[in-house]
Amino acid sequence: MKLDRRHFLAATAAAGTAAVGFKPLQAATTWCGSAKPRVAFLGTVVKKHSHAQHFLDRHTLGYTWNGGWQEPRIEVASVFVDQFPEEDLAKSRIARHKLKQFPTIAEALTLGGEKLAVDGVVLIGEHGEYPTNDKGQKRYPRYDWFKQMVKVFEDSGRSVPVFNDKHLSTDWKECVEMVDDSRRLEFAFLAGSSLPVTRRLPAIDIPYDSALKESVCVAYGGIDSYDVHALETAQCMSERRRGGETGIKQVHAVRDEKLWTRLSESDCETTRKLIVSALTRSHNLPVKTGYPTNRVTFEWARKVFPEAVGYMIEHRDGFRTTMLLLDGLRDFNYAGMLDSGKIVSCQMYLPMPEHGSTTADFFNPLAHHVETTVIEKKTPYPIERTLLTSGMVIAGVESLHAGQIPFATPKMNVRYKAPVESTFWTG
Repeated sequence: MKLDRRHFLAATAAAGTAAVGFKPLQAATTWCGSAKPRVAFLGTVVKKHSHAQHFLDRHTLGYTWNGGWQEPRIEVASVFVDQFPEEDLAKSRIARHKLKQFPTIAEALTLGGEKLAVDGVVLIGEHGEYPTNDKGQKRYPRYDWFKQMVKVFEDSGRSVPVFNDKHLSTDWKECVEMVDDSRRLEFAFLAGSSLPVTRRLPAIDIPYDSALKESVCVAYGGIDSYDVHALETAQCMSERRRGGETGIKQVHAVRDEKLWTRLSESDCETTRKLIVSALTRSHNLPVKTGYPTNRVTFEWARKVFPEAVGYMIEHRDGFRTTMLLLDGLRDFNYAGMLDSGKIVSCQMYLPMPEHGSTTADFFNPLAHHVETTVIEKKTPYPIERTLLTSGMVIAGVESLHAGQIPFATPKMNVRYKAPVESTFWTG
């Protein structure tokens, strides 16, 4: 199904507001009065620090929220878990909360009956043992599970809100089809990373409808994994620029010394300034004897982070996004330059749960948005954001696989307007 410019403009006609919430084919009947809406929870694997563990615990036990304990606002009515490794936590969670486990996705959505019997679906297709393609991408079953879910919607004659964790798929056509299905069946479709909605240091946003010239995110991690987090970090800021998002023309992915050489060229002067600004927001710069080895400059970064991957993205309106994954960094940092020359920068706060010392609270605001989407049947921000960042990841992997050459993206003409209201965690 073609997702052209007209399609996107029509889908986001309410410019400057939250993403359009589409009514279901038939109103859900399982939630009324003070009863909580019921969701089907689909997870690949539930083990310590897996994404499914983070969401399942929050949607059953609750989470810290703005100085208090937030009880779940939704009820997990059914659970489908695909894999049970030795370190499995699914069975203990199911027993502790007396959850109903089903052997198939269809049964989880119908609660063992013939028709859709829940008010929402939470799809966590991350972690677990799944096939890897020739480009090194793990083929998580997000698309396959989504299509099984869609079939239940079609057979039941109604649909409900859906959340899909992280990027949509490793295949652009599948990504487009997923978004098209949500439009066709008129259900609110939320997706993406926790990075756009976690706390920020400082707590700032790009001024709405400002003349933004370029964005940079400096982060860490691997391709087809952490790159989507870094790209969503940049995109949630860039989409607020004057005129909104227009889509991307090409992605050029480069590694190591070839990357630093490319960034040293004359057309990357602004990019270099933004890289330095983003790095100065980091709380985890490499140090020796307790302090950085020198002033934080571009040349310092080149020396300290020789192993790096960069995606250099050209948008259709001339805007530029650069994403760097630096081996040795431990946080996600953003910098953007306005046409005036002013730099806006911050860190997206991501305290990793190392050694069990933290609870990965950056999942709290995303879990809250998931609950709100199910309750209100509309999303707080557009699905087009994650459609486009999914495409950026796909194009970046393709560029690397082709020998670090630019990869043209003529079909990624994704146009949309961001909501005026900021959606990151400020409480």
